Amino acid sequence: MSWKRVIPCLDVQNGRVVKGVNFGDLRDVGDPAEQAAFYDREGADELVFLDITASHEGRRALPESIRQTVQAISIPLIVGGGIGSLEDMEAIFAAGASKVSINTAALVNPDLISQAAGVFGRERIIVAVDAKRTVGPDGSCHWEVYARGGRTATGWEVGDWAEKVYSLGAGEILLTSMDSDGTRDGYDNELNRLVAERVPIPIIASGGAGELEHFRDAFLSGKADAVLAASLFHFRTYSIREVKEYLQGAGIPVRL
Repeated sequence: MSWKRVIPCLDVQNGRVVKGVNFGDLRDVGDPAEQAAFYDREGADELVFLDITASHEGRRALPESIRQTVQAISIPLIVGGGIGSLEDMEAIFAAGASKVSINTAALVNPDLISQAAGVFGRERIIVAVDAKRTVGPDGSCHWEVYARGGRTATGWEVGDWAEKVYSLGAGEILLTSMDSDGTRDGYDNELNRLVAERVPIPIIASGGAGELEHFRDAFLSGKADAVLAASLFHFRTYSIREVKEYLQGAGIPVRL
């Protein structure tokens, strides 16, 4: 049986967890280590630590903050933000991370994916993909991939980029809908399904969770392998256990 995962996300800026809407309008929601320990106790399967301004500021995620977070939990930690080289990854793993997530660096230098997979193992390399929807005059949709924390359009169509990163050795894709991010209106399951049907590696759906049904739909309609959420958990709308019990009742295999 393939267990489906529920993953809280810590968006970190200046050493604090923040959350916004559509990649902006950020609010402070706490200390990373404290939030991480809470989610570990709640039953999270993994945890994402994303330094949201690292790429834009030209630096990697802060190892000391990562180390403190790792010491507070017993579950795997995925770290992203400003990771641009094998040396950066080595430092992040040395700080205790289980996996790294790369975004902008993979777009700038796609060969970094294959190099990292070769050195650290494919299962430890996640490529984060931030995608924005465009609707054509005929009503058709496509999604463009963005870099630098959603600031820079790349020209890559999301399905083509997903196939590229899979071919280079990515072990998972963390797929964020920029349009749905923080809105609590539901995941973009058209986007999730498109990517899930293009590549055979796990897809972590991100952006838009607001109701219990949204998690179910991400798995059943979006064909995701894991769901990531922030606002809904940070502001205690639902607990992780509530989400997992609901998913179990919907026939979706989760670890309670």
